[in-house]
Amino acid sequence: MRMIAAHADWSVAPGKRWMAIARRGAGGWRLAAPRPVGDPPAFAAALLAEDLPAALGLDLPLGVPRAYAAQRPEAGFLDFLRARAGDARFFRVNETLETISLDAPFYPQRGVKGMTRASHAAALGLPDAEALHRWCDRATASRPAGAPPFWTLGANQSGKAAITAWRDWLAPALAAGAPLCLWPFEGALQGLLRPGRLALAEVYPAEALRQLGLSLPGSKRDQAARRALAEPLRAVLDRLGIAPSAEALTMIRDGFGADAAGEDRLDCTLGLAALVAVLDGRREDVVPADDMVRRWEGWVLGQGEGPKGLAPFSR
Repeated sequence: MRMIAAHADWSVAPGKRWMAIARRGAGGWRLAAPRPVGDPPAFAAALLAEDLPAALGLDLPLGVPRAYAAQRPEAGFLDFLRARAGDARFFRVNETLETISLDAPFYPQRGVKGMTRASHAAALGLPDAEALHRWCDRATASRPAGAPPFWTLGANQSGKAAITAWRDWLAPALAAGAPLCLWPFEGALQGLLRPGRLALAEVYPAEALRQLGLSLPGSKRDQAARRALAEPLRAVLDRLGIAPSAEALTMIRDGFGADAAGEDRLDCTLGLAALVAVLDGRREDVVPADDMVRRWEGWVLGQGEGPKGLAPFSR
């Protein structure tokens, strides 16, 4: 079946938002070179315009932590996100603990005295700092914890990406009835694939790296480390039936360029490969059989491990 797969590596800075796109035809997948996302609604519209089943992986939180969700009046994350359209107060980053609330959860604006995740959690009525994380954000046996969705400071944060994507694109689009469907809230990924709809799924590049059996010999910010990954990455793409275009292959061999966006071009390529693996059934589309995960927290596509310290989840 002809299909489109794409992955967008998200950032608060538009210049750091890059995407990779692959199209599946009779001969398998063809991968184009990464390029800037540009205007998100226009990007989504362009994918829909091809009138093919299309899936888009996003490197940003799609969901909120369960201890926060338990205090909300909405039925689930989709209703919650639709209701945030035009809600400027919700997306304003708090400068102090005193202004944090369920309707203004993002923190902190800058480094200040008393700025800890524990104090952030307490201001939201959560039991501890760990409760800021969704299950899929928590450390597993094979990787460290990801960033909690409402935290907005430092290198290990995803709150600013959530703000820009939810506020400027997803919340207004869903409220307006755009043909977007979100995995896993609306069902298994294969069931969401149909012409005229864009299936969105959270894909975490650091998790994708592990799913693909790859490891970086250094920092992803280092072009030499990215260049050293070129041949192993090519082998993975070949195994998945993904043929890079000449431009994409040159970019891979070059370590995705010497500029600051090189790490983003790598991340969107890794995310795209992990998405294709699930679309083609090479990796299971697994979601914990947990009501809060499926209604509120969401999950990372292809992640087969639950949080460290919890019993293995049923599927």
